[in-house]
Amino acid sequence: MHNALLQLPWHDLLLPKLSWAEKIVRPLLVYVALLFVFRLLSKRDLAQATLFDFFIILLISNVVQNAMIGEDNSVLGAIVGALVLVILASLLNRVTARSKRARVLLEGDPLLLIARGSIQNDTMEAANISRNDLLSAVRKQGISRLADVGFAILELDGTISVIRRDDDKRPNDCLPPEIVGSESAEDHKP
Repeated sequence: MHNALLQLPWHDLLLPKLSWAEKIVRPLLVYVALLFVFRLLSKRDLAQATLFDFFIILLISNVVQNAMIGEDNSVLGAIVGALVLVILASLLNRVTARSKRARVLLEGDPLLLIARGSIQNDTMEAANISRNDLLSAVRKQGISRLADVGFAILELDGTISVIRRDDDKRPNDCLPPEIVGSESAEDHKP
């Protein structure tokens, strides 16, 4: 057993064949490219992932694997590639949490689908949301009349939030200011 361990090609097993710089740059480039592709997709498409979509994601990961690791199967090379992806995701999360401009660029804005019972058809068409999907989201909130909907918002994660209409005159402090404008409590901060 001891001889078998000594016979292993430790150098090839642990150390990457590619340069360390290439091991860092490859995952960065693939991450940015995939971020761009997924950013172009509809938010709603991403939220309603089907088995087919899951299958496509698995295939994409297999397709980009060689671009990320090159001709390297070393343990340390894989760890470096994985660390680059995790660090990049963490950095982007921090940047989008601190900068509205970065969040809008990387994630987009929430979209207003219904305002005070009125469906926003232009926004629905641009977001590729069907009337049936929208009305289904309304019904899931226990609302049976469109007139009872104050707001329906396509969130950044692709879900649809539905807020019941009410006569309360206080600011809507949970609604994004880019959706409700001056009604948001964020605009009323001292």
